Amino acid sequence: MEAFWISLIVIFVAELGDKSQLMALTFASRFRPLPVLAGITLATTIVHLLSVALGGFLGDTLPTTAISIAAGIAFLGFALWTLRGDELTADEARKAQQATKSVLVAVTVAFFLSELGDKTMLATITLATQHGWLATWIGSTVGMVAADALAIVVGRLLGTHLPEKFIKYGASAAFATFGVILITEAIL
Repeated sequence: MEAFWISLIVIFVAELGDKSQLMALTFASRFRPLPVLAGITLATTIVHLLSVALGGFLGDTLPTTAISIAAGIAFLGFALWTLRGDELTADEARKAQQATKSVLVAVTVAFFLSELGDKTMLATITLATQHGWLATWIGSTVGMVAADALAIVVGRLLGTHLPEKFIKYGASAAFATFGVILITEAIL
C-alpha cells in the first residue's frame, strides 16, 4: 500500500500544471468530459505500464544506493522542470481542437504521445525502481487520472482563472522535498 500511495501522490503533484492537464482542459472545452477522461485513463494505463516495466528492470539491475541518489537527483530536476512550466504549442492546441471523429481515440493517442518522455513518465520509472511495479503502476495511473479529472472539473467551472503560480511553486516544492529525502536516505 505504501508504494500505491507514494506513487499516487507524487504523480498527482507532478501532473499539476503539466502539458497533459492543459490538453485535458482543451479537450474538455470541446467534448463531453467522460470520453475525454476515458481516453486519458487508457493512455495513462499503457504509458505507466511501460514505465514501471522499465523502472522495475533498472531497479533489479542497479545498486540500491545508486538508484536512490539518481532518483533524488531526478526529483530535484523535476522540481526545476515544474518551475519552468509546460505550455501547449499552437500546433498542439490546434490538433486538440480539430479532433472530432472519435473523441476517445483522439484523446488516447494525443495523451499517449504527449506522455512519452514526460516528467510523469520519468517519475513513474523512478518510483518503480524503488517500489513494487503493480502498486506503482496502479498508484501512478490513479494519480494522473485524478489530476487530469480535477483539471477538467475545475477548468469547466473556473475557465482559465486558475492560480498557476501557486500550483507551479507547490508542485516544485513537493518534488524538491522528495528529492532531498531520497538523497538523504541513500547517504545515511
